[in-house]
Amino acid sequence: MTVDNSLPRCVALRIALAARQLPDTSSGQLLRILLAALDEPLTEIKLNGLTVKDLKNAADGSLREIDGALLRQALSTLKGENEEDASAQIPQPQPYREGEMPHSIRLACTSNSGERLDGHFGSCARFLIYQVSATEARLIAVRPAPNIARLSVDHSAERVALIGDCDLLCVLSIGGPAAARVVNSGIHPIKRGAIGDIQPLLTELQQVLAGDPPPWLAKLRARAAAEQRSARAETTS
Repeated sequence: MTVDNSLPRCVALRIALAARQLPDTSSGQLLRILLAALDEPLTEIKLNGLTVKDLKNAADGSLREIDGALLRQALSTLKGENEEDASAQIPQPQPYREGEMPHSIRLACTSNSGERLDGHFGSCARFLIYQVSATEARLIAVRPAPNIARLSVDHSAERVALIGDCDLLCVLSIGGPAAARVVNSGIHPIKRGAIGDIQPLLTELQQVLAGDPPPWLAKLRARAAAEQRSARAETTS
């Protein structure tokens, strides 16, 4: 279901963007929740008076268990406070050839705007893919995520396949079944507690790689190194 065409354009856009920030929530579902909380017609003035409590208590309670940070982010979008972030330019990846960054690992980050970690695994707009070593961090790909409106309830498989070449996944939020599927695919998920720029995360990861990484990360790096050697061998053969 799409957002009602009779809505003011700015309201419809805010609802569509806010739905992207909530786990497994379509714009049509969010519209129904807002109508239950605010009644018709939906206006900017009504959205500006909305609270997190209103969202949690509205309709069937489907938003009640969603992480508070995600609800606050969606609420800010509904009020138009994130319009600058939403229109932020999608970052451009840098050239990269397989195997050219020795001892590096590949990281996927869930993102909705700019170069920020601000997405739920099941509803983010895109995955930003980084190749990270102790001395360098490079954005190598931007992969648009599939539209949840056209997928089945269990749509995580397609998203996992999209990042299947990655070693790590960093998310703002992820559901239990989806996290299990990510782990079973050989990808280690990391949940961050707050929305923010990705650069500090990359710096933190580089520092860990430069020091004495924990066993799970050392194992991932060793696996990545073997894959990179294989890629280089195929290139030269």
